[in-house]
Amino acid sequence: MSRRYTLFLKAVCISLVLALGPLVTANYVLENYAYERAAEELDGAATNYISKSEALINEAVTVLKHFENNSSNICSIKKRSQLAEVLRNNPQFSMIGVVDQFGSNVCSLPFMSIGEQTLLPKLDRDTPKVNIGILERHVDGIHYAIVSWRLSNNWRLFIEINPMALQIESLAGYLARNTKVSMMLGTESYWVTQDSMKSRKHPDYLQLINDKDTLNITRNSNQYPVSVILRTNRNAILILVRGLKAKTAMACAVGALALIIIGFVFAWRSGRGAEDDFVKAITNDEFIPYYQPVIDIDSGKLIGCEVLMRWYQGDGSIKAPGYFMTYAESSGHIFEMTRRIMRQTVIDLGELYERNPNLKISINLFAGHFKDKRIIKDVKRIYGESPISLDQLIVEVTERQPLEDIEQARRVIGEFQSLGVRVALDDVGTGHGGLAYLQKLGMDILKIDKMFIDPMGSAENTATIVDIIVELGDNLGMGIIAEGVESYSQIKYLRDLGVTAAQGFILSKPLPIENFLKFASDVNSGRLNPVKKIEERARASL
Repeated sequence: MSRRYTLFLKAVCISLVLALGPLVTANYVLENYAYERAAEELDGAATNYISKSEALINEAVTVLKHFENNSSNICSIKKRSQLAEVLRNNPQFSMIGVVDQFGSNVCSLPFMSIGEQTLLPKLDRDTPKVNIGILERHVDGIHYAIVSWRLSNNWRLFIEINPMALQIESLAGYLARNTKVSMMLGTESYWVTQDSMKSRKHPDYLQLINDKDTLNITRNSNQYPVSVILRTNRNAILILVRGLKAKTAMACAVGALALIIIGFVFAWRSGRGAEDDFVKAITNDEFIPYYQPVIDIDSGKLIGCEVLMRWYQGDGSIKAPGYFMTYAESSGHIFEMTRRIMRQTVIDLGELYERNPNLKISINLFAGHFKDKRIIKDVKRIYGESPISLDQLIVEVTERQPLEDIEQARRVIGEFQSLGVRVALDDVGTGHGGLAYLQKLGMDILKIDKMFIDPMGSAENTATIVDIIVELGDNLGMGIIAEGVESYSQIKYLRDLGVTAAQGFILSKPLPIENFLKFASDVNSGRLNPVKKIEERARASL
């Protein structure tokens, strides 16, 4: 639906609202204020839970990593003393120790007899190096969590996280009495299950009836498969403005009426102009592809490229996607823009890719492309009989936007893969899906986001996250591409991890087609090796 029709429907809705009179208008304003205020508080609380859980897991991983480097004679008196020191200095941990490959206790603090209890599941070949689990024991609805680190002899170091470390009091009283907190590890293990709505003795308590009566706030960790949902009774939220509603209804009515009418007029005029300009830009093919090379950082050879969209305006200026992409997606124009960009790639790259069948080309899709199978038809029609074969094509799914229908998305991805098209998860660790996307969608390639690449070599925790992402990709048999590589030290670090595919400004900026074809020709002919060039500059600077 175009933005003009959306604005028209909004105008109709506003007219209906105005017909209900000043009292309804005032109530609407006050209720929305209450909901926004409650949403901010709930969002803050959810963010606190995620931040606290990430900090606890990161601290546990840091401690375990330290002991892995000093794991010889881990159960000796000296090492037990060091383990005890960890518990004394870190009250957020309630137990630390070692289990064998069967998950049975080898030594632990506080003291437990050897083999007294099976603390972890039996080790198998799919068990990752770092693992997080939830125990059945809990305190006030907060379960004990356990972080483990697999050693070379298949024993595992572990740390148990004290539930008291996740006690968070950050909600106003009227919300605290009517809010349910659910924090999960993965999709099945509850870490926190607290329901203050069960306390019926308080006079402000309002029973939760169904989902329509609740305000739900969800937050996901960018680092770990941890998510939190806060659910609050909507009627309880209105307690905040219960006294104000009667007093301010008439005063708000006249002002609200004038502001809505003025806002409608300006929104309609500006929206109509923006819509017309954007459609004209699409028709005139002002949206053009730029190509960022993807390089093998071991050999310096060209692997392929990622297609990035630019707006070449009439005055000669070029706008990056951040300037127009949000509007393109919300208005629905992105579908036609993507089709035109794909057609242009065939014109631009067809000859090069026909001569070099090993080259890959990555096309960025957004969440709306996975709601139905139109994109499958577009890809078949554009690339099916073109010089660029389907098995040279990679489609990228960004994690920054939530996929509304996971099952439908899985069907679309499966059909892509049946055609030979590979599917990459872009912006890994930065958005909504996280590890759940890998589990449910069956991706082929992981792209490590620039935010994790930037601090490599200077931030230990971030490097640890990159290590874990790479290990996860290797365990799942997935290809890995590093984005945003901008220094020789990052290239060396990635090589040490076994990552060979990378893109970034130090290798090459996104290029218009003429420059990209020259770059490809220089690399393929041996006149240019971007990696050797970087190495030579690095040696010269020493």
